[in-house]
Amino acid sequence: MVGDTAPRHKRADARRNQEALLGAAATIFVRSGVEAPLRDIAAEAGVGTATIYRHFPTRADLIVAVYRHQVEALAEAGPRLLRTSPSPYAALQTWVGLLVDFVVTKLGLARVLQSDDSCYDPLHSYFLDRLEPVCTELLAAAADAGQIRPGQDAAELMYGVGGLCAGSNPRYDARRLVRLLVAGLANTPDMPATAEQPPSETPEAGDRDT
Repeated sequence: MVGDTAPRHKRADARRNQEALLGAAATIFVRSGVEAPLRDIAAEAGVGTATIYRHFPTRADLIVAVYRHQVEALAEAGPRLLRTSPSPYAALQTWVGLLVDFVVTKLGLARVLQSDDSCYDPLHSYFLDRLEPVCTELLAAAADAGQIRPGQDAAELMYGVGGLCAGSNPRYDARRLVRLLVAGLANTPDMPATAEQPPSETPEAGDRDT
């Protein structure tokens, strides 16, 4: 029985070390870039550098693992927020905020993710494959509750968030603009139930000044 318990305990310790390393690496990458010394990541995680090499033999392995770990956290957050938030629309708002945090972090990895190293090639598809269904579920729940206008496309929303997060001017506040984008989805009483008006109903130039 003792021999059976020890391996399980060892595996649990290894998983905890790996989780700590991924969280620490994400923090250091944002703070210092992906070329930050591994000793800084080890210190942040409270482990030795040998532990990093044991789990991630190369820096590329670590970068890919951090990316996937953050995507998985986002994927798991969607259903949890639907269960715990005051409303589906509140869940959508919170989740999009988490998506912004991820995208801003990912932009710090942009140079290395666009390199010639083929190990990074599948990451964009992985991002969309895992997160588009989650975003679709959040949009559908909010629409079913009558809180946003129906017919919203998850991929379109995610690309929009990515575009708004691409600004680099110090006065540019991506999070504020994304909040405005999500607020525009709301099905408020003074908005039509559909996202577009027929061309015949578009106000004339003179009417827009009234």
